[in-house]
Amino acid sequence: QVQLVESGGGLVQAGGSLRLSCAASGRTFSMYTMGWFRQAPGKEREFVGVINWSGTITNYADSVKGRFTISRDNAKNTVYLQMNSLKPEDTAVYYCAAPKNKYYTGSYYDAYDYWGQGTQVTVSS
Repeated sequence: QVQLVESGGGLVQAGGSLRLSCAASGRTFSMYTMGWFRQAPGKEREFVGVINWSGTITNYADSVKGRFTISRDNAKNTVYLQMNSLKPEDTAVYYCAAPKNKYYTGSYYDAYDYWGQGTQVTVSS
């Protein structure tokens, strides 16, 4: 079992930066791929990016590639989402998630079984 808690959201101006954190409980966190998703009002939840258990593999949605970076610190049971050059269209609730198959590094929502409660990110123009 993995329990996830996001933090670090807030209000930022366009062009600014935020770093989200996702703290995990459970002894097997370091063995899990971790993903980030987001959901804007009236829209479906969408994939943002993913990092494998060792941090050696990352994948990102095209919409955030080059602006967002995922990293992890297994000693602290924490995964991070560094968001730079934020745009108003990045406004959403951001969720971290862990997949059923702990080695999965894809973008399919249904493949993720453990979710945090989400943290709101609002980017003003």
